[in-house]
Amino acid sequence: MEYSKKVLDHFMNPRNVGEIEDATATGTVGNPICGDIMKMYLKIEDNVIVDAKFKTFGCGSAIATSSMATEMIIGKTTDEALVLTNKAVAEALDGLPAVKMHCSVLAEQAVKKALYDYYQREGLMTPEREKMFKILDDDEH
Repeated sequence: MEYSKKVLDHFMNPRNVGEIEDATATGTVGNPICGDIMKMYLKIEDNVIVDAKFKTFGCGSAIATSSMATEMIIGKTTDEALVLTNKAVAEALDGLPAVKMHCSVLAEQAVKKALYDYYQREGLMTPEREKMFKILDDDEH
């Protein structure tokens, strides 16, 4: 299995590992088949993600995709982060082996689960946002 330099870099030197004590939102997802578990912590101020951290129990690809996903959403508005796709995460890492693409899906889902938590808790869920999460639900089944 061939990994890109970026995947190896994000695995060996993951960015934004850890917890945010006073996180505005969190999201935890897992894949029962491979055993990977990701927890995403977001700090949101004025609808902008000012910090994101993760804790991932899983393979190198799961760690690398979590790391890249946090890099991609910090500084973005919640709505900008909501359109993050697993394909964008994989492309930012210069690709993933086909058998590891599910790791990028987990990274996308962890971000979206945290955003769902935020929108629900803050009373910011709109029909448009709800549709974005319905698409997420459809992808899972």
